[in-house]
Amino acid sequence: MHAPGQVRRTVPLGTGGRMVFYVGEVHGRITPRVARIGEWMAAIDTVTVTTNLWGERWTKLCVNAMRNGIAAATGLSGNDCDRDEALRRFSIRVGSEGVRIGQALGYALERIQNIEPERLALAGEGDAAALEEAEAVLLATTNSGARSDLQRPSMGQDMLKGRRTEIDHINGFIVREGAKAGRAAPANAALTDAVKRVERGEAPARREAVAGLRPGA
Repeated sequence: MHAPGQVRRTVPLGTGGRMVFYVGEVHGRITPRVARIGEWMAAIDTVTVTTNLWGERWTKLCVNAMRNGIAAATGLSGNDCDRDEALRRFSIRVGSEGVRIGQALGYALERIQNIEPERLALAGEGDAAALEEAEAVLLATTNSGARSDLQRPSMGQDMLKGRRTEIDHINGFIVREGAKAGRAAPANAALTDAVKRVERGEAPARREAVAGLRPGA
């Protein structure tokens, strides 16, 4: 919403097989009602009726964790974040922590930003080949034109508009769930703190707010 009552769509409908909506029952069975909901949502954009609702939700959480907080703390668009090597690699580390915690909690994860979850986890843990693969996928999406340079993750929009962000419910949630599973999430914790500093007006939204982070160092 770039102005009152005005919405700018920054990605085409159902681009490149990208799935927009996932609907399912909490118990995992495909029921007539969830099938009907899938039909309704298909009138808007691409949809999958899934038996893996909880795994899909954690998968989406990882996507949001990789994109929203970085845009909010830096003030940059989604594409600009991906084009910056330091920010791109930090986002991969954030996603890697999310994958490992999701696995520890027993979720069956799906592809995250078109990256296999295990490859994303390895990329954030220092596997050079996996990192090269993950970066190539992120850059391919950015350079394909599938996402407008005007696109800004929702938390980045909230920060610009002076709204309270959802950082505690995205990256902060990963940190808290990781503690339950006995797994630390230092990159997610550092990003949560960086966003809160900007939100409180203690620091400006700029690239260095994230590029300078050294979690776990």
